Amino acid sequence: MRKYCALVAALGAALALPACAPSTNSGGGKIHLTVETWRPEDTAGYQKIFDAYEKKHPKVILDYKPIKSTDYLTVLPNDLKKATGGPDVVQLKPYGPLQSYIKAGNLVPLDGQVNVSGWQDKVLQAAKGKEDGKLYGVPYALQTLGILYNKKIFADQGIQPPTTWADFTAACDKLKKAGITPMATSGLQPWVLAIDHQIFGATREGGNDFEQAVLTGKKDFTDPDYTASLQTVADLKPYFPNQVAAVDYPDAQTLFTSGKAAMYPGGSYEIGPFTKTTPDLQIGFFDAPPAPGAKVNQPLTSGYVDGSFGVNAHSEHKAEALELVKWMSTPEFGQLYANSLKQISAVPGTTPGDPLLTQAYQGYQQHGATYIMVVDFGYGNPLGRDQEGQALQKMLGGTSAADAGKLVQKGISAWFKPSGG
Repeated sequence: MRKYCALVAALGAALALPACAPSTNSGGGKIHLTVETWRPEDTAGYQKIFDAYEKKHPKVILDYKPIKSTDYLTVLPNDLKKATGGPDVVQLKPYGPLQSYIKAGNLVPLDGQVNVSGWQDKVLQAAKGKEDGKLYGVPYALQTLGILYNKKIFADQGIQPPTTWADFTAACDKLKKAGITPMATSGLQPWVLAIDHQIFGATREGGNDFEQAVLTGKKDFTDPDYTASLQTVADLKPYFPNQVAAVDYPDAQTLFTSGKAAMYPGGSYEIGPFTKTTPDLQIGFFDAPPAPGAKVNQPLTSGYVDGSFGVNAHSEHKAEALELVKWMSTPEFGQLYANSLKQISAVPGTTPGDPLLTQAYQGYQQHGATYIMVVDFGYGNPLGRDQEGQALQKMLGGTSAADAGKLVQKGISAWFKPSGG
């Protein structure tokens, strides 16, 4: 029943069909718990994970209900309000987007319910209320940002992963001369350009030192180092796909997986889906070298928490839902998640489910940086990543870096007040 329902839900998300609505109870007194997420592509992986839980909890059946990612933030608020038939456990976007559900009283506080004593504060931050500091979700994944590359193309072109900016641009020039798009990215999606900026611009703006300077009011987004970091991305336009402003996110993915582009600046979350859809694709990973004029003289691996699982305050089976979320904080779940979905689990004591992810995670541990537009500036309207991405869109169209910096500052200062201000 659970696998059937998950399949119907996945098909429904793709075809806009009504989702399967599992019954609250089935024969033998079994309880159905609905887990609502924005990841149809993870259905098979979660079936494996949930099988392990059901074996130890024979009276519970877990129904995975994926919603199309572009519709999720519209669907979830209404689903959380349902007195009956709503989800029991929900996948929650981290940091800012979580806050509206907390204010509406739609989530169960997990303090004292879930043991997170061994977790890092910066991981738990992603699932906490900004105002009350309470925990409302169990983080499930850490994501790192860097440059994925096609090992075969690099080998055919005699290119090694670059360690200096000069080597990087020389590699891009060589690829372009060979008729290969150096980097696949989307200029149509602002959030993708914001990720590009974090990858290529973090060393130029100053990494974690710049983060602290902005949070305390010593600097803002009109700072010359920040605007120079925006220019670093704009200067890479010749190495992006033709008419990059019109390239959608899925199209950028296909450019890379099809072998038409040699590199893909993005997140560790891409590795699992890429290797699943294109098993023969040989992927490597490297951090962007320090940009010209960089304030940090070594590469940085940026990272953030991807989301969490919380309990619907209106669940008809709140005790069982809490039990499931408690399990999601254990190494057993974390390792199953890492192995089944090829991700970096947020649960302490687990290891990444892929050698490439291990490399990325080690980089984050050794020279990590905060993805500030999501972690620090994702709590207001406009979101930092959206404002930065829109500023970069304008730069790709000819706007100056100084004006782009003013645009970012104007948007974020509408709601953000530095701690020293």
